[in-house]
Amino acid sequence: MAQNYQTPQFPKGIVLVAVLVIVGLIMITKSTVTIPAGQAGVLYETFNDGVNTDEFIDEGFHFIAPWNKVVIYNVRQQEIFEKGMAVLSSNGLEIKLDASVWFQPKLDKLGFLHKEKGRDYVDLIIKPAIRSATRSVVGRYTPEQLYSTKRDAIQKEIYEESNKILESQYVQLNDVLVRDVILPPTIKLAIENKLKQEQESLEYEFKIQKAEKEALRQIIQAQGKADANRILNASLTDKILKDKGIEATLKLAESNNAKTVIIGGSDGLPLILGNN
Repeated sequence: MAQNYQTPQFPKGIVLVAVLVIVGLIMITKSTVTIPAGQAGVLYETFNDGVNTDEFIDEGFHFIAPWNKVVIYNVRQQEIFEKGMAVLSSNGLEIKLDASVWFQPKLDKLGFLHKEKGRDYVDLIIKPAIRSATRSVVGRYTPEQLYSTKRDAIQKEIYEESNKILESQYVQLNDVLVRDVILPPTIKLAIENKLKQEQESLEYEFKIQKAEKEALRQIIQAQGKADANRILNASLTDKILKDKGIEATLKLAESNNAKTVIIGGSDGLPLILGNN
């Protein structure tokens, strides 16, 4: 004889409570957001004006209306590495640059950045700005200037021109660093040879100048000695010489080695005879 099985029936109250608990958990989940350190949130208000551009949500735990949405942005300093940017020098030669760009969103303008540019703002505004500024600046210089003497100036000018573009785009440009300037091998070799020759020429000129200064010093020294001797000879009369000779002879006579002093030599100077 077949048996009839009936589906268990739950009390309506228990079902209602379970539904309310599930809905409550969903509401709580949708009503809270945690912003990690170094990041900030932009609030999208579904039943208001959309993106809230007046304020941002700082890091930490926050409650929001479950029908709203928070978009999180990294607001720390970030880096873009642009490798092998192809640009033309002032004489039309193609040169490649490696550069690093340091930037971060302007925190107080984060809502505008999200509303007008979106999460892809790096590709939309920062990279094009850097590339445009780099082309403009490099086009003012020759390959030799780019490779040797003007690296710091180029770096500064790229930063300044990029900043002009980005300062109204809700992004803070911190710095631009030119990592490397890559020239065609033949041009690079020619510039290096020229710089080497210039360095050797400077060293040769330095040696010549050093030798000329040494020769001039010796001439001045010899001239000084000659002038001193001429003045001394002019001042030494026979009487002064005899007095000096007598003074020197008497000092020698006082020595333990001197034995006999005879006054009145052939030239009028004393003579010393004999030794101990």
